[in-house]
Amino acid sequence: METKIKIENVSKIFGSKPKSIIPMVEKGMSKKEILEKTNHTVGVYNASMEIEKGEIFVIMGLSGSGKSTLIRCFNLLNKPTSGSIYVDGEDVVRYNSSQLKKFRQEKIAMVFQHFGLFSHRTVLANVEYGLEIKNISKEERRDIALKNIESVGLKGYEDKYPGELSGGMQQRVGLARALANDPDILLMDEPFSALDPLIRREMQLELLELQDKLQKTIIFITHDINEAFKLGDRVAVMKDGVVEQIGTPEEIIETPANDYITEFIKDIDRSKVLQAEHVMIKSSAMVSLKDGLQVAVKEMQKNGISSVFVVNKHRQLQGIVTIDDCIEGIKEKKTLTDVLRDDIFKVSKDEYIQDIIPKALETKFPLAVVDEDSRLLGIILRVHVLSSLV
Repeated sequence: METKIKIENVSKIFGSKPKSIIPMVEKGMSKKEILEKTNHTVGVYNASMEIEKGEIFVIMGLSGSGKSTLIRCFNLLNKPTSGSIYVDGEDVVRYNSSQLKKFRQEKIAMVFQHFGLFSHRTVLANVEYGLEIKNISKEERRDIALKNIESVGLKGYEDKYPGELSGGMQQRVGLARALANDPDILLMDEPFSALDPLIRREMQLELLELQDKLQKTIIFITHDINEAFKLGDRVAVMKDGVVEQIGTPEEIIETPANDYITEFIKDIDRSKVLQAEHVMIKSSAMVSLKDGLQVAVKEMQKNGISSVFVVNKHRQLQGIVTIDDCIEGIKEKKTLTDVLRDDIFKVSKDEYIQDIIPKALETKFPLAVVDEDSRLLGIILRVHVLSSLV
């Protein structure tokens, strides 16, 4: 994967003499001690990370952890006290004012928690705003704005004002405005936290669908661990200005870096994090349509199983046969196709365990994990689903 953003030893101290505070932090003084003794606030200390092009990278932590301070360092709303921020290989911390203006206009955009919309402007005018600042012609910016309004599901609301929209719809306007400048990087600072739970879940799904089409590099801030693990390709967990662990949701669940992470994730709903690909087994036990019933029986005997999936020459799933049906079929001189059953459940590798559980409980056969072309990738037994929740 290509590295889009590289953060090296970034610290952000708020106060009149921020650089003088770094040696105190290095000696192990806490944020509280430094604030009491120096009236300086340690926002972020010595953060390092690499963010890949096209991934959703989530930075999460509780209130005061430094996550919002850090995301504002990416676009230099907070200029780091020390450290470097490389975007496409260039250290943006060293940019002069004209370089920084161009960077903010062309390469990076931000979606805020409380929408940040202009109440006196229509949806269309709000989305056009950044393009207007760039002196793009009225006709061109209208075309771009309408395209992005449609992409976030607001076609038909162009002439409405923010006050006429629900919270979820207002957030979509904010997202469309950010996308209108076609940035490489999208910063999202707790964008869904002000929404009610149902609308929040809808926006999470819409963001994932939109990202699947646009493939932006997204840095997403949240305090909600379930949201972080649902959205993030990788997650950075912060505490008191320090990055405690970076990894995929599965890596953090399976190998927490320290006691803080262990405590932090103890209430996570694993069924909303783990997907089919994390619990499936890649079984070689399968037979081809061209095989006979005797071959199917031997395959089941060899693997100690009572049913086996049947695939065609392209490994595309055709169905399943059971030991009882095969033995009865041999007696009656039937073919493999004659006893083939199709009352099975197929799941995709990225389907969440919470959605798989009802299928696993309903079926008497293993679940078949298939790709978009129905090729068999693996199987999931009921015990795999239930044990993954422990």
